[in-house]
Amino acid sequence: MTRIVLVMHEPLGSSFAECAEHVLGHEANLTVFDVAPDCDPEAQVDRLADLLQQTPDQATLVLCDIFGATPFNIAKRAIKLATERGFSAHLITGTNLCMVLKALTEQQDNPEELSKNVQLGALRGIVNADNECKC
Repeated sequence: MTRIVLVMHEPLGSSFAECAEHVLGHEANLTVFDVAPDCDPEAQVDRLADLLQQTPDQATLVLCDIFGATPFNIAKRAIKLATERGFSAHLITGTNLCMVLKALTEQQDNPEELSKNVQLGALRGIVNADNECKC
């Protein structure tokens, strides 16, 4: 089964995990890697790379909040290090709650398929509900 890791600005990853547990009614099967505002990014790259390598027989899907922001840059560099050492990880940014829930409810062995489904879940979760609000 593909492992899910949330790499986000603190406390967003933890909040997504708590909300997922609330919605699903059970503990979320994911890892949270919150990035504090005063962190040393270099040290975080090494910490995350080590975390990604803890399960060598399991692909990982990393979900980040903002493309180009510090958590994304940490994740990108950590994934590069892990990949160079033979580990498999995929990275998606722009994460919202729909994506986290989709990843958790469709967790599977094929990380490429899971990545596609998570991205589609994000798109399906964005709805202009103006017409639904009119009385």
